Amino acid sequence: MARIDAFLKLGLAQGCSDVHLAVGVPPMLRMSGDLMPIKFRDLSGTELESYVNEILTQNQQKKFATGRDLDFSYVTEDGTRFRVNLYRKATGVGATFRFIPTEIPNLEKLGLPPVIRQLTDFHQGMILVTGATGTGKSTTLASMLDHINCNKAMNIISLEDPIEFVHPSKKSQVIQRELGTHITSFADGLRAALREDPDVILVGEMRDAETISMAMTAAETGHLVLGTLHTTGAVKSIDRIIDALPSDLREQTKSFLSTNLNAVVSQVLCKTADMRGRKAVLEIMIMTRAIGKLISTEQTHQIPSQLQTGRHLGMQQLDQALLEAVQSKQVDPNDAYTYANDKTPFRKFVTDTDLAPGMSVDQGTVAS
Repeated sequence: MARIDAFLKLGLAQGCSDVHLAVGVPPMLRMSGDLMPIKFRDLSGTELESYVNEILTQNQQKKFATGRDLDFSYVTEDGTRFRVNLYRKATGVGATFRFIPTEIPNLEKLGLPPVIRQLTDFHQGMILVTGATGTGKSTTLASMLDHINCNKAMNIISLEDPIEFVHPSKKSQVIQRELGTHITSFADGLRAALREDPDVILVGEMRDAETISMAMTAAETGHLVLGTLHTTGAVKSIDRIIDALPSDLREQTKSFLSTNLNAVVSQVLCKTADMRGRKAVLEIMIMTRAIGKLISTEQTHQIPSQLQTGRHLGMQQLDQALLEAVQSKQVDPNDAYTYANDKTPFRKFVTDTDLAPGMSVDQGTVAS
């Protein structure tokens, strides 16, 4: 057994989501969003490198020796799966291990709105799941993909960096390809996928203009494309797509989005009210004729008002969803306050006066 497995096993026993190892500090665990050190000595550079080398292949060791970061999947002896990022920093080596559950959680277990299941009924176009790193985008996409896999006879091609959740073929055929192992880039993977008779294509990250352009081509030619962006909110996600492509393609990009973008789901992870876990809270935009017109006329700043009036379609603003989650005691009000754009409606629920100076905790109102 690799020595690093002992830290991973300890982390899982504590219920953490991530294990952090870095030179000069003790191992740390991500517990319900907070980083906590374990009782262990500070790791030295020689010690941590020896731990890491035990789990790397020869090719990975050579690549890492050149100074490049590594993203890969690691499976412990007992079959537990982790997504790993290995990097170098000023004081030496660092590594982050993200726990990947063996069982893919279904949409109901995640507590996602019913409209997320309805999005899997689209046969073509693009669906974006966006948010900062660590907000559960991969889990949401895995659940959507699993729902399709269980209910439809389709050819699903998933391009990932690295492969996280393992999808056994059920009613659908699922082909998972890993960046650096099976494909040289997401754009190349998309290009190849279009020759492999796909029905659904998942793009792990739409990180550059070429990948975005290829994903748009796939969506326009009769395929359902699921992709992620490291953006927050529907408006920023749309603007990111438009700004990522050359200026001479701006009109074409706006036309594509207004006709082929099915939905944008942007999420944050809030601590639950009992502080024992985290819950995904979503902003949801469903494409309508009105929103399409706002995109084509570069008035995306007016989209939030459409989210407010589109509740009957399943749309919601992040602040709306956060406030409802606070009122129903699903999430911690202090954490929700930090994620809210307009913080005023949340002030009366805040219990941490450091977050909202001038707050009277006893009365739950702003002190005069």
